[in-house]
Amino acid sequence: MTNDIEFRAGYIAIIGRPNVGKSTLLNNLLQQKISITSKKAQTTRFRINGILTDQQAQFIFVDTPGFQTQYTNRLNKFMNRVVTQSAREVDVILFVIEAMRFDQRDIDALRVIPKNIPVILVINKIDQLTDKNLLLPFLSSMAEAFDFSNIIPVSAMQKTQLPELLDTIRGYLPVNPPIYEKDDVTDRSERFLASEFIREKLFRLVGDEIPYSTSVVINQFSVENHLHKIYATILVEKPNQKAILIGKKGEKLKRIATEARIDMEQLFSGKVYLEVWVKVRNGWADSEAALKSLGYE
Repeated sequence: MTNDIEFRAGYIAIIGRPNVGKSTLLNNLLQQKISITSKKAQTTRFRINGILTDQQAQFIFVDTPGFQTQYTNRLNKFMNRVVTQSAREVDVILFVIEAMRFDQRDIDALRVIPKNIPVILVINKIDQLTDKNLLLPFLSSMAEAFDFSNIIPVSAMQKTQLPELLDTIRGYLPVNPPIYEKDDVTDRSERFLASEFIREKLFRLVGDEIPYSTSVVINQFSVENHLHKIYATILVEKPNQKAILIGKKGEKLKRIATEARIDMEQLFSGKVYLEVWVKVRNGWADSEAALKSLGYE
């Protein structure tokens, strides 16, 4: 039995440019899906805490949006601000890159990290390497170029070396009692997670540009006799986007809602009744007032 004085608890920010696998890493470290994923960059918009507690430590992972400079509207500025603020408020940082890929986008993301916080370089997607012999020289070049506290190659998707990553992180956490209850997996509400699961389906099932012009509002959320009743609205910026989301005879919207409902039922461990509508709200992604009303602050 571990003494209380030896128990460790702390915050770990997961930072990197878009589409390097940060949310997949979080979900597979937790062995529970709380952060949405897709092959499109910039799927994550909000800071989400994922909590993992074992006998010796409580890991509070902070999933952040991908740091980027390509887009300049208020929404993207908000997301970059989430990254920079999160980097200042944690005990250790996981800086995630793709194996054999390191460019100016990664350097830009590194610049937001404070100098006084230990940084573990997580080299993800090693399962995609056709020649594993290239990995060691890449590790050496990264170690020479930057003063990382540690370097761990992983495959978040295949869960390769994730136990080793947890053991490494543990050593950087401060001696603390647990901050959350031992069974907690996130600080976010079911209502928030429901909106995120709908938004994930937009990124997975709709064309390249439209998901970036959408947001999801939960109008009603209730639980009665283990049945979750959820009524949601997808906001878009243009009427033609609404038509595309609804699809012919409503088939596209039906598929979005059905796949989101299945994910919700797995997370909530019960039946879900879900209704989804689409509404046009011009310019919401570049309106400070609209963003605040949608929870982007």
